[in-house]
Amino acid sequence: MGLAAIAAVVVFVTRATPIDSSPLAGRESDPAKGETVFIASGCASCHAAPDAKGDAKLILAGGQRFDSDFGTFIAPNVSPHPDAGIGSWTLGEFASAVKKGVSPEGQHYYPAFPYGSYLHMDDQDVVDLWAYWQTLPADATPSQPHEVGFPFNIRRSVGGWKLFYLDDTWVMQAAETPELKRGRYLVEALAHCGECHTPRDALGGMNRANWLGGAPNPTGRGMIPSLRPADLTWESTDIVYYLETGFTPDFDSAGGHMVAVIENFAKLPASDREAVAAYLKALP
Repeated sequence: MGLAAIAAVVVFVTRATPIDSSPLAGRESDPAKGETVFIASGCASCHAAPDAKGDAKLILAGGQRFDSDFGTFIAPNVSPHPDAGIGSWTLGEFASAVKKGVSPEGQHYYPAFPYGSYLHMDDQDVVDLWAYWQTLPADATPSQPHEVGFPFNIRRSVGGWKLFYLDDTWVMQAAETPELKRGRYLVEALAHCGECHTPRDALGGMNRANWLGGAPNPTGRGMIPSLRPADLTWESTDIVYYLETGFTPDFDSAGGHMVAVIENFAKLPASDREAVAAYLKALP
């Protein structure tokens, strides 16, 4: 095979392909259920302005900085503003971004946006989430460019990364009860717990063989703890209480980005926190 043919194959397999949006068509939406998806998915935790508090967190103006080994990623404006945000998008374009990391312009999003977890999201949840999104305030704050140097600033290379690391199978294959299925959906999909708590390889892919086994903090300060049963010896009730209050059995409290996670989980039904605890206790 000649160089031109090889280049053509590379271009083809690394292309950004939007989602098939036909399964979304004609579905009735429920913004109230979409709000629950929004909270569980932590959308405001990343896309609100850095110092936003209270209701200001619903203004998804972006600007928060996320350090990594590949550069600093800056959360964009994803408010319903038609120019500065995503107000001009269609439902299909929104679904392509959330579940496949593909922009309306046909570019790859960097996997700092956790679409590797959101790809498990139910179609109805995407529809409901989009409906809720329309109720949020628009904001004209311009998005800032990511601070990512060569070669990681080549968006096309993300297509190759996706070939290796996007996996639509569940880590916990056998979730035998409705509670475990809900816990799996929250941990592996919406709340994307593995994105922080699972170690990554040199290219930034999650090591699913050590799922939730703990990882270095991207800020360089300390470790993000393991959630595996051998390491997290809390009782289920301790996990539930922590997800509601942020307090550990040792009378310590959550810090860093986990504070926002606790704020989100505290707004969810108690059954969701119990489902997460059941999932974590059921891990091998």
